[in-house]
Amino acid sequence: MLHVLYLVGVAAFAASGVLAAFRANMDPFGGLVLAFAASISGGTLRDLILDRRPLYWTHDWVLLTVIICVGVGTMAYLRFRQLPHRSLLVVDAIGLSVVTVIGARAAIEAGATPLAVIILAVLTGVTGEVVRDVLCGEFPPLLLREDVYAIAALAGACCYLLLHHLGVGPTPAAGISAGVVFALRMGAVYLGLHLPRPQQLRPRGGRPDAD
Repeated sequence: MLHVLYLVGVAAFAASGVLAAFRANMDPFGGLVLAFAASISGGTLRDLILDRRPLYWTHDWVLLTVIICVGVGTMAYLRFRQLPHRSLLVVDAIGLSVVTVIGARAAIEAGATPLAVIILAVLTGVTGEVVRDVLCGEFPPLLLREDVYAIAALAGACCYLLLHHLGVGPTPAAGISAGVVFALRMGAVYLGLHLPRPQQLRPRGGRPDAD
């Protein structure tokens, strides 16, 4: 069941890569490159840190097939249909929510400490988005512009770790934690929520200290 859930997250990130390529006016090859980059970057970084060999996607033909099919299917859809409003944000939130909790599960299975589990889960969730945005020439990436992105992944990772220690099964824990990430991310998108910027924390009438 967890593998199926992971395929859903990978498919969402593959679609987000194609949508980002479409917005950046890339050709179909660029769309496939971004589909793969968004889908496997986070898990690859996680496996490299955990020293897991071989890398998870190098022996999973189902996962690679899903990425290709979703990438091509999304490009075909965009060929005949207009890009839906906020579609990139929605599919990106789905990918973030699922991949984050799968990253937490992988770190737990590798025997990582609780803090390392949280760090690896967040890295697994956000790395694909960073790579995708960099390849699209978006600076800074979404992660550094939207505060409730990594924060949502952090909340989901903590939720999964807590449920694991409470003895909740892997599948329900993953479903609940992914729901937390998705709800926080999309709630922030639709409500326009952000963490306070540094300039918003200054006292009224204050000014930066001069050198």
